[in-house]
Amino acid sequence: MTLPKLLAFLCIILFGAIGIAAIFKSSSTPVSTRPSNQIPLEIDLDQNIQVITPALAVAQQSRSPDFSLSTLELPEANRIEELFVKDSKLPIVETITYKSRVNWQKGRPAWLSDYAAHFETSRHFIARSLNGKPDYLKQDLAEGERFNVLCKDKNIQFYLIVDTSRCKMWFYYLADDEKKPVLIKTYPVGLGRLDSSSSSGLLTPLGKYSLGDRIATYKPKSMGIYQGKKTEMITVFGTRWIPFEQEIGHTTAPAKGFGIHGTPWEYQSGLAVDQIDSVGKYQSDGCIRLTTPDMEELFSIIVTKPTTIEIVRDFSEATLPGILD
Repeated sequence: MTLPKLLAFLCIILFGAIGIAAIFKSSSTPVSTRPSNQIPLEIDLDQNIQVITPALAVAQQSRSPDFSLSTLELPEANRIEELFVKDSKLPIVETITYKSRVNWQKGRPAWLSDYAAHFETSRHFIARSLNGKPDYLKQDLAEGERFNVLCKDKNIQFYLIVDTSRCKMWFYYLADDEKKPVLIKTYPVGLGRLDSSSSSGLLTPLGKYSLGDRIATYKPKSMGIYQGKKTEMITVFGTRWIPFEQEIGHTTAPAKGFGIHGTPWEYQSGLAVDQIDSVGKYQSDGCIRLTTPDMEELFSIIVTKPTTIEIVRDFSEATLPGILD
């Protein structure tokens, strides 16, 4: 090969290499400065588009409804035992000593039910404190025994927040001498079945309701009328029932017919079995379900005090007095 041809051949190779390098450089240049783990995904929500991050997409796929989940750091607590343990530091309870003769009871000895009425504390609450464990049936008292009651001189209210996207409930107390509500415990809950015709997206309504005083406790073989039929009530409501009383604000359905109750029991081979697996799912007719231990615990605390329940799609939408108002 002559020198001129060799030089021409080398030039062709050189310019070709430069061109190929330019192509690779161009293709490796990012088209956006957004980190790859924040690239939004679009999920179809009944003809509405919601933009969420991949991490939230995974969380939502594990749930039946396609509700939005905020990135808000959610509070967690479990201070239940502070309500029942004697000499507790929790300011809404006090430990008292049982005396059969008291100046506020005239004409006869005071029994556990009298103490419950006087201190506006449920018999179940006193029994759990008295027994030192979640035993709500044994309610025997002996002179000098000590137990907790809710403070009689405090204006105590309870507040429940239910997040329908997470099947979770937050339990707070509010007292007139506290600057803000105090979180006592978080509970998993079961909610109503999916319902595209409802503004909430399921049979459980949204909004703020007060809880009523037409409460009930059920045992095996306790019968009642449900949907016009005589029914063993634990197969519908479990062992406890607290109804919604009235709408307070921004509700999507009337209060009537809704409530909080335990998980239903089902007979298997002649034995009543608690169907606790419905908690964390969307299977009820619209009521809020808790496991039997959780429902009996909550029932023992809140039934003697004003209680509000607020049901929201996402915890960030709640209007808890003193925090988010």
